[in-house]
Amino acid sequence: MNEQEAAIRIGEALGRLRRERGLSQAEAGARIGMTSQGWSLYEAGRRAGLFRPDMQKRLTSALDATPEDLMLLAEAAPSPIYLPVVDGSSVQSKGRDFDPVASPKIRREHYRLDTDDMGPWAFAGTIIEYEKDRPPRKGGGAVVQLRDGHLHLGLWQGSDDRGVVLANADGIQTQFSWRDIVAVSAVTARLEPD
Repeated sequence: MNEQEAAIRIGEALGRLRRERGLSQAEAGARIGMTSQGWSLYEAGRRAGLFRPDMQKRLTSALDATPEDLMLLAEAAPSPIYLPVVDGSSVQSKGRDFDPVASPKIRREHYRLDTDDMGPWAFAGTIIEYEKDRPPRKGGGAVVQLRDGHLHLGLWQGSDDRGVVLANADGIQTQFSWRDIVAVSAVTARLEPD
C-alpha cells in the first residue's frame, strides 16, 4: 500500500470514529480549535499531518479515542514510527516517543421508564442503559441529566451554543439549556421488563 492509499484509509477511519460519536465535522473540529474544512481535509486523507503522532493524538482526542483506535479501525499495520524497529542483526531503534491517550473509563447507568411517553420506542417498565458522557447520535436515544437531578429521555435532535434538543416518539421537541445540564449521555440499550 502506498502513502496515498494509507492516508485515505486513515482518513476514512477518522470519519467513522467521528460518525460513531454522533459528531459533525464542525463539532469535532471545534473541540480542538479547527474548522470543519480543516477537519474534512484530514478525513479525505489530503493533509500530510495525518501521519504525525502528535496530530493523530490531537484528532482522536476530539473523539474521545486513541491513535491506536484509529489505526485498528483503518486496519493498517502499525507504523515503525510508533513501535521499536528490530532488524535481523538485533540493532534496535526506539522510533519517536509516543504517549497514548488513556481510554476513558466507560460508565454505564440504568434508568427505568415510568411512563409510555416514548412509545413505541420504549414503554413504561423498559430499562434504558446509557453510557455517561458518550455523545448521542442523531435520532438515537439520549439521556439529559439536569442540575436539579432530573433525567430526561428522548431522541437526540442535536445541539448548538444554546443547548440540546430532544424529541419524544411523536416528534414533539424540548430544548434544554447548557446552564441547566450536568451530563448528556447516549442510550446504548433498551432492556424489556421481566
